[in-house]
Amino acid sequence: MFQVRIHGRGGQGVVTAAELLADAAFRQGRHAQAFPSFGSERTGAPVVSFCRIADRPIRVREPVLVPDAVIVQDPTLLRAVDVFDGLRPEGYALVNSRRRLDELGLGERVAALPPGHAVTVPATEIALEHVGRPLPNAVLLGAFAALHAGLDLDAVLAALRDRFPGEVGEKNVAAAVAAHDAVRKEHVRA
Repeated sequence: MFQVRIHGRGGQGVVTAAELLADAAFRQGRHAQAFPSFGSERTGAPVVSFCRIADRPIRVREPVLVPDAVIVQDPTLLRAVDVFDGLRPEGYALVNSRRRLDELGLGERVAALPPGHAVTVPATEIALEHVGRPLPNAVLLGAFAALHAGLDLDAVLAALRDRFPGEVGEKNVAAAVAAHDAVRKEHVRA
C-alpha cells in the first residue's frame, strides 16, 4: 500500500487533492481511499488529507502516520507543523515553493531520502499563471506524477477534466502539465 499525506490550509484544495489522487489511482486500476482531517473549518486553518493506494481493497481507516509521500501545499506550515513526521526513509517529499529545499531549511531533513525523491515546485505561481487563482493542488498532482513512477500523468489529467469540466478543467490540466514538465526537467524520475 502506498500512503500519501497532504498538508495545506483551508481553501487551498487539500481535500480535493486527495480525492483527485484517489480518482487517478482508480483510473489506473488500483484501489484507493481519500479522506481529510481538520479542526476548525475556516479558510486558512491547517488541513491534512490522506490518500491510500493499493492493489487490493483497503480496510484501514485511520490517518496516515507513516506516509510514503508528503505533499506540502503551503510552505508556511513548515514552521508550524512537522510535515515530515513519520515519512518513510525511501519516501517522497514535494513542497510548494520556488525556493530550494536547503533554502527552506529542509536540507538535513530530506537528505536521507533517495536522490530525486524530494523537490520543490512553484505551484502557487504556476496556478496563478494558468488558472488565475492561487490553488496549488492540481499543480502539485502534476508534479507528483513526474516525481513518482506509480502515478500516471494521463490519469491525473483525466481526473482533473472530470472534476472540473470545461475551461476550468483545461486550465488546471495546463497547470498540472507545466508542473510535471518542470519537475521532469530538474529531476530524474524515481
